[in-house]
Amino acid sequence: MTLPDAGHDPVGAVLRALDLTADAQRPDVFAGLSLPQPQGRVFGGQVLAQALLAAGRTVDDDRLPHSLHGYFLRPGDDSAPIDFVVERLRDGRSFSARRALAQQGGNPILAMTASFQEQQPGIEYAEAMPDVPGPDEVASALEVLGDVDHPMARFWAQESAFDLRHVPGPIYMRPDADSPLGRQSVWARARGPVPEDQLLHRALLAYACDQIMLEPVLRRAGLPWATPGLSMASLDHAMWWHRDVRVDDWLLFTQSTPSAQGGRGLGAARVFDRAGALVASIAQEGMVRVPL
Repeated sequence: MTLPDAGHDPVGAVLRALDLTADAQRPDVFAGLSLPQPQGRVFGGQVLAQALLAAGRTVDDDRLPHSLHGYFLRPGDDSAPIDFVVERLRDGRSFSARRALAQQGGNPILAMTASFQEQQPGIEYAEAMPDVPGPDEVASALEVLGDVDHPMARFWAQESAFDLRHVPGPIYMRPDADSPLGRQSVWARARGPVPEDQLLHRALLAYACDQIMLEPVLRRAGLPWATPGLSMASLDHAMWWHRDVRVDDWLLFTQSTPSAQGGRGLGAARVFDRAGALVASIAQEGMVRVPL
């Protein structure tokens, strides 16, 4: 196994990182590698997506994930492989439950539980997508950060596998004075095609959302990502998939933050496809610390 190179093909690099290897000696154990990160720590969305895919490898193909709950326990080392140990909690007539533990050097870095369900009929309704400017009317991260010579700017603008477009504008370099409630919408789309695999698309949605889930906390606090001394880390993550999703077409994240306290902030999101269907709901709490 070799480390993925995100320099020229960021989507391909992510797909290679998510291509786990089964352990021939240990059943339900898989290994994966990490994309290099500016700070040397494993990207939380990556290990979450890998854990979901590992769990999905132990479930019948006709059962897709409908919910996920995970705790980020330790920072991971992006230069070391990760082992994913899956526990088969239950296989019922309609649902399957799995627990996946991501480990490095024998230490857990993520604990995740996911539930899978076969497709079934039932009550059908959903919130409507809000009316916001379309992705073609909003500047991309590349347009905003393309001339900024900084490792994080290069990651957001060039190495990220997803094109992100903020409504209102992004808070990479400057705070937002026009959104006192911390609300934002973000258009997101993979920068290349993704294979026809619904489990993979759902895992990639988990991957992508970790880049932006805590932004409403910063926006409401009047802080940009470039705040000196800012320290942020994901603590836990909950996700519900309502309908099939394609990450290589535009998705709209409508985001808010109900609370921040004790060095922690909570972000929430609804995710709509371009046709207006609600495809997922997400919540994430993270550590958010700034110098006083």
